[in-house]
Amino acid sequence: MNVDEIRKYCLSFPEATEKLQWGDALCFKVRAKMFAVLGLDQVRLTFKCAPDTFAELIERAHIRPSPYVGRYKWVLVERLDALRNDEVKDLIRQSYEMAEAKAPKTKARTPKRKKKADARRGSSPNARPTKR
Repeated sequence: MNVDEIRKYCLSFPEATEKLQWGDALCFKVRAKMFAVLGLDQVRLTFKCAPDTFAELIERAHIRPSPYVGRYKWVLVERLDALRNDEVKDLIRQSYEMAEAKAPKTKARTPKRKKKADARRGSSPNARPTKR
């Protein structure tokens, strides 16, 4: 897969967004939780994987633990041709699913409640205090 194909695939997931960060890194997120990073100037791909998959991948050529986040089972694919297209898609999908499961859920808006003190006084929050 090339950069454009990976970008299109990452954005095909529900609620997926992209943001350029750290210079040339195109970060893909679901509800603010990152699931893949695609380097643009120096083409490389980073994603999270399951512990057993992580152990298998880092044994391959051009794939290593990602700097800073390797301890959380993120891998850095230094060359896009280090994996077959179907493998890339499957691994990105798995990373998305892990991120989506831990991403904060969107909350429905609830009406604001009156402050307890206002409720006891029986006044509105914008009412001026009365002199006694």
